Amino acid sequence: MHRYVDVTPTTRLWTEEHGAPDAPPLLLVMGAQASGLGWPDPFVELLAARHRVIRYDHRDTGRSTWAFDEHPYPITALAEDAVAVLDAYGIERAHVVGLSLGGMLTQLLLADHPERLLSATVMGAGALSETPYEGGELPGIDPKVLELWGRPVPDDLTLEQELDRRVEHWRVLHGDLLPFDPAYARALEAAIIEHTGHHRVNTAHGRADSDGMLRTRQLAENTVPTLVTDAPAEPVFPPPHPRHLVQVIKGARLVEIPGMGHALPPEVWEPLTKAILEHTAS
Repeated sequence: MHRYVDVTPTTRLWTEEHGAPDAPPLLLVMGAQASGLGWPDPFVELLAARHRVIRYDHRDTGRSTWAFDEHPYPITALAEDAVAVLDAYGIERAHVVGLSLGGMLTQLLLADHPERLLSATVMGAGALSETPYEGGELPGIDPKVLELWGRPVPDDLTLEQELDRRVEHWRVLHGDLLPFDPAYARALEAAIIEHTGHHRVNTAHGRADSDGMLRTRQLAENTVPTLVTDAPAEPVFPPPHPRHLVQVIKGARLVEIPGMGHALPPEVWEPLTKAILEHTAS
């Protein structure tokens, strides 16, 4: 069941709920420029076997308001949107799972709204901390990803050309440890485009102000049970970035998801949901 949530006078978010309404709530927070449908339906249903799962479209994605040029906002506002979604559903505290930028927003929630979290799971993200990694210098983004992100995107792509571009994007983010299924990636993006109603390229989150996101002290004082996933094929925040997260988030623990990159292919659904459900149950 879906509903819309007004988070500002000019911004409305599309949200969707799965699972029993009296089950422990779990909020899924997607990455930059990604619709909530980036959480695959079968993955959501696996979590909904034990949770009241809510996923949503960030501003400027999916069916939520696209108005960044008229009403710009900082990245930190996206974390406040997550709180507004919980408020709209009458949820006092929830388990929160964030991927990529969603993993950074989850850290902001840990730091700024710990009273709203039952637990946190952080995936595919860098640490919002100035604390250096105790193991030395952290690696940067894979050059293949940087090259892909640096390509200019024409604004007149046909639907099929845009699907081609998105499949290539997922091929690079997928990593090289698991077989890549282009048909699966294409079907997922086709569903997201149908959900959105157009295939325009979204650049809002890349242009949003990212200042004011460091939470070094607050993460070092964290009291919320936190799980960090270690994805060995991760190309954006490659190992040992997950170990750095465990270092800077007090009490965090690490679990490896074999073969995982910066994506959610079917091969990782079972081990990932198992890790999340064991974490939320504990």
